[in-house]
Amino acid sequence: MKQFAIFGLGRFGTSVAVTLTKMGYDVLGIDISEDRVNDLGDVLTQAVKVDSIDENVLKSLGIRNFDVVVVAIGKDIQSSILITLMLKEFGVKKVVAKAQTDLHGKVLERVGADKVVYPERDMGIKVAQALVSNNIMDLIKLSPEHSLVEMAVPPDFINKSLEKSKARQKFGVSILAIRRGSDIIISPEPGQVMLEKDILVVIGKNKNLQKFETFDF
Repeated sequence: MKQFAIFGLGRFGTSVAVTLTKMGYDVLGIDISEDRVNDLGDVLTQAVKVDSIDENVLKSLGIRNFDVVVVAIGKDIQSSILITLMLKEFGVKKVVAKAQTDLHGKVLERVGADKVVYPERDMGIKVAQALVSNNIMDLIKLSPEHSLVEMAVPPDFINKSLEKSKARQKFGVSILAIRRGSDIIISPEPGQVMLEKDILVVIGKNKNLQKFETFDF
């Protein structure tokens, strides 16, 4: 089973750490704040207070034995860069680092981060897209041009079959599943009828998803 270490237990770091723990993984949380460490002491596999990071500290944590290390430090950009650099020099297999800005992200990539995430920016994009859409409930960007979305059934398709919607032929999107209450219909048949309270799981190009979501007969 994979082991994870999280540097920085602010909102983002805590969310990642708690989610991984609930999924059954071993998680080590690391933060400079004693209060944050104490708050998560009984939640994570282990939580430790560390005032400064150097090679001896990394050795004492056994950090190179972790499969993935997340650098989720907030406003201290210098610390996030230095820790990312040290982790890669120390031989950590995969380092995921949180960036505040595009420039910060570029520096993290230069010093060896295997993946850079922009939680504030990405959440802003999701919120903006949700605000201009009546139907989209959740969105996962798969690439700059493609997304996977959870959306309500477009009003004109309620009580109509997937075949009638011509989702793939007309709009270039694929309906992967239908969530109906606590049930999930995986790879629904063409004759499957979409009901008013169904949630569709749809994949496609962003522009095609928008056309499908706003389609009017």
